[in-house]
Amino acid sequence: MTETRTESSGPRRAAYLVLGMHRSGTSATAQLLAKAGAGLPEHVMPGDQHNAKGYFEPWRIANLNNRRLQAADSAWDDVFAFPQAPLPINGELAWIQQGQALFCEEYGTTPLPLLKDPRVSVLMPFWAEVLRHLDIEPRIVIPVRHPLAVAGSLAKRNGFPVEKSVLLWTSYMLASEAYSRGLPRVFVSYDNLLADWRGQLGRIEAAHGAAMPGLTKAGTRDMDRFLTPKLNHNEGAGEMPGLDGLGSLISGFHESLVAAANDRELDGAAVSAVASAVSDLKARVGTLVSPVTRDLDLVRIQLLDLQQKVAFDEGQRMLNDPTPRIEALEAELAGMRAERAELEQLISQALSTT
Repeated sequence: MTETRTESSGPRRAAYLVLGMHRSGTSATAQLLAKAGAGLPEHVMPGDQHNAKGYFEPWRIANLNNRRLQAADSAWDDVFAFPQAPLPINGELAWIQQGQALFCEEYGTTPLPLLKDPRVSVLMPFWAEVLRHLDIEPRIVIPVRHPLAVAGSLAKRNGFPVEKSVLLWTSYMLASEAYSRGLPRVFVSYDNLLADWRGQLGRIEAAHGAAMPGLTKAGTRDMDRFLTPKLNHNEGAGEMPGLDGLGSLISGFHESLVAAANDRELDGAAVSAVASAVSDLKARVGTLVSPVTRDLDLVRIQLLDLQQKVAFDEGQRMLNDPTPRIEALEAELAGMRAERAELEQLISQALSTT
């Protein structure tokens, strides 16, 4: 494979990567970085009833990540997604080429790209290769939130039992920690972010040895309105599930991450203990992947893709004068709408079975 590298006479280009578990403050962190000057992708996933402010995720890259996980018989809700399942070398090179092309399409020459998709956490070896081929230095930011708070959010959004959500949190956070070793990184407490976002932005800049381009007055006002303790709808409270003896180890792992997010030393022994226990559990239980959730996630991405195409084509038709091609365009749009209706029906059917 021929490496594609960006040509630059100045410092090496950097990209901010927000790693961590879904519903753990990754969106809030990405919003702060975007307001401070990091560049968002061309196609950003819109908000919904679960996150009205938006996800700040490149939905086309999220789609690629879903397909890469599926290629290794995994999915975003695979509690054993860490470590990343390898593919044959030729197959992996093809995925890396796709990742390079898509990253360039989404970010162009943006000087400081911001990549936020939780799936990157468990696919970091893949994305590290993509960025290496593009000669881009990753700067890692890892939000830390209590696993029971994440479990409460996932129960509302996905109907997951607390045991699954806590295991999923553990897998994503183990991946985020392991795959970011040796890279410029910083752990950020979600609670601290909501209480004092300015202080946390300062910690991020100090950890990476680089100042952000800067917040505008409007951006500062937005952050003051948005990042408040009221945003924390699910607090971490209650008993950690036993999980075949894993509960206490997961609690220790979380405490270690909180320590790192408060500028104390990360407890490597606590990290190793929970990683070993999860590995043992995987050997006994096997991969727990929900086919319904995996397929529903892919269908949602396909639906969003169709909606974007329909909106674009309808906008083009309104801007241009009628031509003989209008009838053909209308037929194409009708087909797209029919396909979208089928996808919406699939979503409805999948939701009724979860």
